[in-house]
Amino acid sequence: GRRDSKQSYASDVESSIPNHNDSISAVLSRFGSMGLDTESTVALLGAHSVGRVHCVNLVGRLYPTVDPTLDPEYAGYLKARCPTPDPDPKSVLYSRNDRETPMILDNMYYKNVLEHKGLLSVDQQLASDPRTAPFVERMAGDNGYFHQQFARAVVVLSENNPLTGPEGEVRKDCRYVNSN
Repeated sequence: GRRDSKQSYASDVESSIPNHNDSISAVLSRFGSMGLDTESTVALLGAHSVGRVHCVNLVGRLYPTVDPTLDPEYAGYLKARCPTPDPDPKSVLYSRNDRETPMILDNMYYKNVLEHKGLLSVDQQLASDPRTAPFVERMAGDNGYFHQQFARAVVVLSENNPLTGPEGEVRKDCRYVNSN
């Protein structure tokens, strides 16, 4: 397996991964610095097909006015999920990234983005940016292509600055540092 550090570097991770409020240009730049091309970045954002977003991270698209790039019906659903512009950051209020297949890594994310149902602003920017739109359309139309490009992107990320030699350890249980 891949070597893991013996300690957490949460602040390094937060400064390396794009923020949900970043522009698509910033996201492409950040992932580009890790060796990912535009196609791989679009594929990697397909991970948003699974999971959920807490209201605190999406109310900026709903309040004080609804982001005009959002489908109005979808915006109504989101406002029902996140009824206040100032949610408690510790609250469990959230919206799923993909309502049709929420626990399946598939190309529904791209179909949603093309229908103006991108949950985060960066998701919606994928469909309108000329650098990314062709890949969104192709991934929306071909689940196999999406999976192929997603796998390629994950491999590139896994090879980014790996620990070698005596650095880190191969964990017996990935959730815990090995006990000597």
